[in-house]
Amino acid sequence: MSTNIYSTSNLADYMTVREAAKYLGVSTSTLRNWDRLGKLIPYRNPMNNYRLYKGTDLDSILVNIQEQRDSHE
Repeated sequence: MSTNIYSTSNLADYMTVREAAKYLGVSTSTLRNWDRLGKLIPYRNPMNNYRLYKGTDLDSILVNIQEQRDSHE
């Protein structure tokens, strides 16, 4: 499931699959798996239909990852 972005003026708030994977410290395959599992829902670029991820959504994932790491220590 994904959501289209209708205003290209907002594209600066989004990251590509590669950028988002680097930001989170995971592979692009992991990011796509998370999409399929519903852990992270991508938006779609209105021009080319590529997956995009909103920075605030990625920040939430980072918090969850850190909380899981902290709970295992």
